[in-house]
Amino acid sequence: MLKAYKEYSAEELKQIMAKEQAKLDRWSDMNLTLDLTRGKPNQAQLDLSSEMLGIIGDRGDCFSESGLDCRNYGILDGLPETKRLFSELYNIPAENILILGNSSLTAMYDTILRCMLFGVAGGHEPWCRQGRVKFICPSPGYDRHFTICRTLGIEMVPVKMTPTGPDMDAVYNLACSDPSVKGIWCVPKFSNPEGYTYSDETVELFAAMKPAAPDFRVFWDNAYAVHELYDEEVKLVDIFERALEYGTQDNFFYFASTSKITFPGSGLAVMAASEKNLEQIRPILATQTIGFDKINQMRHVKFFKNADGIREHMKKHADILRPKFEMVEHIFDKELTGLDVASWTSPKGGYFLTLFVMEGCARRVYQLCRSVGVTLTPAGSVYPYSRDPADSALRIAPTFPEPEELKLAVEILACCTKIAAAEKLLKNMNA
Repeated sequence: MLKAYKEYSAEELKQIMAKEQAKLDRWSDMNLTLDLTRGKPNQAQLDLSSEMLGIIGDRGDCFSESGLDCRNYGILDGLPETKRLFSELYNIPAENILILGNSSLTAMYDTILRCMLFGVAGGHEPWCRQGRVKFICPSPGYDRHFTICRTLGIEMVPVKMTPTGPDMDAVYNLACSDPSVKGIWCVPKFSNPEGYTYSDETVELFAAMKPAAPDFRVFWDNAYAVHELYDEEVKLVDIFERALEYGTQDNFFYFASTSKITFPGSGLAVMAASEKNLEQIRPILATQTIGFDKINQMRHVKFFKNADGIREHMKKHADILRPKFEMVEHIFDKELTGLDVASWTSPKGGYFLTLFVMEGCARRVYQLCRSVGVTLTPAGSVYPYSRDPADSALRIAPTFPEPEELKLAVEILACCTKIAAAEKLLKNMNA
């Protein structure tokens, strides 16, 4: 029967460390190169969309329903049939949708840059002329969101992420009292990195919120909108539907993509916003491009045909990913349950879960794993400025490795977690 590490004597902890270190030494001799860093689809997932590559066979396949030759210039904000496809999928009116390039991350970066240089709809001063600009950052969160803020000199203010979404008391205290707070990052479904989905109450509070800054915007990054691992759909309340009831629809910028549906390097990015916001965005966008890749837009429409086609496609992704997530949780349960050295999330979808190791140990676990050839996302990355106040959170991405590689990598991670915890407890005993 396993017992908590804190119940062991110093001598017993040393014996545990010696046993786990012996395992680590054996793995070190194997010259491993295992990667759990990024949430990338693996080859089997990419193969699911291979038919798309040849789906446009001749000139006749290149014409939109409007008669436009998709090989040529034209159509700034997306083909009508492509907008209709994502309107049906995300339950957003087609007239509120832009079909952009291949990356929602690029769309988000461009959107913040427009806010910095041109302001937002309503004639407000550009953010760059307003002095200090702050963003609320639910944490743990998506490291690339934080990198955008850091690159553009936007001050990040962390708030705690909970299983029902951000700490909304903290969000309201910040957004509704300080006009220098201009926005918040949100991954509302299967959040990166914990896999949480915002509760109905959390979405309602976002829709009802009246920020102090009239140019405040919620960046609603719904990257995992259709990424269930199981047959049961995890429901997320429609933010635009709720916002319309409160008259706050102008506060929201919505983003999604097919990066983890078809091909990360050549999918489609989707942005949605109120008509008032789009009226301001379109002319600025028109100086950047005459139009995005309409051949790719047509390719997606021909491949999926409708939203149900996307949903059926995602079930095939789930069949590949579900065993990997279950394997990770099984190994953590077998190796760590009862020791009181770690906890972890159990998402029902998305691409990540989070391992919370003993406070003060995440950086040490990262170093130990790296020493034997297992690369993790650096400790601290899921917090603004890479400052995890508890030095505890580690983002785990099970999607890319083959199952046998994943199994070995997670066994090593569990071993390193035990070593780091024993070291910490011994250090405390000797202090």
